[in-house]
Amino acid sequence: MAMKMRQSLAQLEQEFVHEMQRDRRRRHHLRRAAVMRSRKRAVEREKKRSSFRFALLVFSLVATAVIVTVAMFESLYYLLG
Repeated sequence: MAMKMRQSLAQLEQEFVHEMQRDRRRRHHLRRAAVMRSRKRAVEREKKRSSFRFALLVFSLVATAVIVTVAMFESLYYLLG
C-alpha cells in the first residue's frame, strides 16, 4: 500500500509540474498575443493619423493655389483695368 501511495504521489507531482509548464506556456502565448494586438492598434492609429495629416496638407496646398490664382488675376485686373 505504501508503494502505491508513493507512486501516486510521484505521479501527482509529475502531473503538477506538467500543468505548471502548460500554464507558463499559455501565459507566455497570451502575453505575446496582447503585445501583438497592442502594436497592431498603434500602427492603425498612426496610419489613421497620417492619412488625416496628408489630407490636410493636400487641402492646404489646393487652397493656397486657389487663393494665389485669384489674387493674381484680381491684381492683373486692377493693373490693366
